[in-house]
Amino acid sequence: MAKRLLPLLNRVLVEKITPPSKTNAGILLPEKTSKLNSGKVVAVGPGCRDLEGKLIPVSLKEGDTVLLPEYGGTEVKLGETAYHLYRDEDILGTLHE
Repeated sequence: MAKRLLPLLNRVLVEKITPPSKTNAGILLPEKTSKLNSGKVVAVGPGCRDLEGKLIPVSLKEGDTVLLPEYGGTEVKLGETAYHLYRDEDILGTLHE
């Protein structure tokens, strides 16, 4: 049975993207060549409410590629896959090609 985690409030579930360790030709890359801390949004919460009770939706959607802070987030393991939970405001930005 597969479990699916749905974040609460303004939290975002992210699967970190690991940079390739070697090229297509088989050349090993040093670890410091690509230190971009990024991830793919797997699920988002509904948002949080302001003081007047109005819902403030999360600014991200499933499938977005995001830039993550160097520290923070809560690691969650579902099966063999490790995910991280962040608050919407902790995400640094979205990455576009």
